[in-house]
Amino acid sequence: MDITTVEQLEELYGTPQPGPLRKEVARLTPEYQAVIEASPFFALATAGPEGLDCSPRGDAAGFVRVVGPGTLQFPDRRGNNRLDSLRNIVRDPRVALLFLIPGIGETLRVNGTARLIRDPQLAARFEVRGTLPALVIEVAVGSVYYQCPKAVVRSRLWDPDRFVGHDAVPTAGQIMAGITDEVDAQAFDAAYPGRMQATLY
Repeated sequence: MDITTVEQLEELYGTPQPGPLRKEVARLTPEYQAVIEASPFFALATAGPEGLDCSPRGDAAGFVRVVGPGTLQFPDRRGNNRLDSLRNIVRDPRVALLFLIPGIGETLRVNGTARLIRDPQLAARFEVRGTLPALVIEVAVGSVYYQCPKAVVRSRLWDPDRFVGHDAVPTAGQIMAGITDEVDAQAFDAAYPGRMQATLY
């Protein structure tokens, strides 16, 4: 049986307790600001005519700046130049951010609308190693929610005993070689660390 209505969902799961509902607010409280400023990583979800996208964003903790209770900003660092998230934001400004902090089970969800700002003075505030981001992304906050740690606890995400080595999963070179015969997996993997460092910022 497929669940196809909200009524069916609510019949199956019941209604949420008051606590989870109370945690969602339309602004960045000082406590929520502190969580964002301590986070070195978040996932950015966007939507566009071609579909959905979710991309990782990371840098030193504090790279996401809280401008006020309703606004945050972060730099668009160098990536693969596909521009999937940016193309989506230009056409549909709705975004969702999921912040993680290493060692902390709780996560923070922020929903809102984004705009892309090209301003050298603003970009200079996000300078790293003499490099400025091409754009700064500004998010007008619509809702903020502190997520309980159940998923992180179940996955044992931060448990060092559960960490795996690269030999447990295909390497980037092996993945590329599986897609196209134009890539030599060993050569790709050998060059990968140097290429990563050279294009980090």
